[in-house]
Amino acid sequence: MLAAIVVALAVATALFAHEHPWWKNVYLPLLDIFTMGDPATDEAVARRVLQLVAGFVGLAVLPLVVAATMNATEAFRSASVGLAPSDDLTDHIVVVGLGKIGTRVLAQLRTTDHKVVAVERDPHARGVALARELDVPLVLEDAGTPGVLDRARIRHSRSLLVLTRDDGESLDIVMAARETTPSVRVVMRLYDDDFAATVQRTLRASYPQAPTRSRSVSALAAPSFAAAMMGRHVVGVMPVERGSLLFTVVDVAGHPELEGRSVHEAFREHEWRVLAVGSAAAQPAQSSMDTLAGIRFRRPGFDWRPSQGKVLRAGDRVVLATTRRGLDILMTGVQPHPPDRRG
Repeated sequence: MLAAIVVALAVATALFAHEHPWWKNVYLPLLDIFTMGDPATDEAVARRVLQLVAGFVGLAVLPLVVAATMNATEAFRSASVGLAPSDDLTDHIVVVGLGKIGTRVLAQLRTTDHKVVAVERDPHARGVALARELDVPLVLEDAGTPGVLDRARIRHSRSLLVLTRDDGESLDIVMAARETTPSVRVVMRLYDDDFAATVQRTLRASYPQAPTRSRSVSALAAPSFAAAMMGRHVVGVMPVERGSLLFTVVDVAGHPELEGRSVHEAFREHEWRVLAVGSAAAQPAQSSMDTLAGIRFRRPGFDWRPSQGKVLRAGDRVVLATTRRGLDILMTGVQPHPPDRRG
């Protein structure tokens, strides 16, 4: 093809430009093809040949130079983005979304022995800088795009945490992960609790062998706010499926549901259970810094395995696991009315 072009240009030069001698009709079109100026028409033949050879070599080398430049640019971009997951990485946790929640989850996971790979499409998300600081493998692409989860080695991971802000986007990512890796353990963040419950039931039915959890952040946070409003009696909150348990410290005196009853008799299904019994007189006043762990390990005098026949007295203090409804009953003494089932 190149030879035919040179011959055609040489003939056109001879016919229309009237170049003489004949070698100029070939030499000058070659210089034009190689985009070379300053033709050596008045110099020796060797100089003209070397000029053409140099032009041909430059034309051949130019694509290699461009390719090397592009590779170097891509390598620099990858290095500036973050650490790519290694090809032998296994048994890790893939965290999708490095917003406020994702950043806290990432920081918490890095305090453990878990290996983590982060996926985030926004290079300016608050968790990107943390991922780089902690040397966490980072994929800066949309997790919903085909192939991105594969780059995060989802097939070899232990579990997938989808923590984006958009419910629909989170569901799309989970469905994409399920298509490639049906057995992967999934926890997703959803805003609407009813939608989260529906998604969890549907995914469990579709993939019965794969653990699936969907959680509404607002629903998880609500018990903590409610507990705070109930006063310092609440020392811990534990999510259980779509509900929560409140761990409370209560003085037996003044509570007819507890006083004078055995530990077994004081139990009320779906409302409260006695976990530990101690002496109110032996316990200092409750501090706002108390935690469930603090009560168990720092405060002496609590029996964490009380006999079911032990009778609770007015001088006792108990640790209870309660529901919000149960705690309302204990604190107010108001018994809820049974629902009216009359037609």
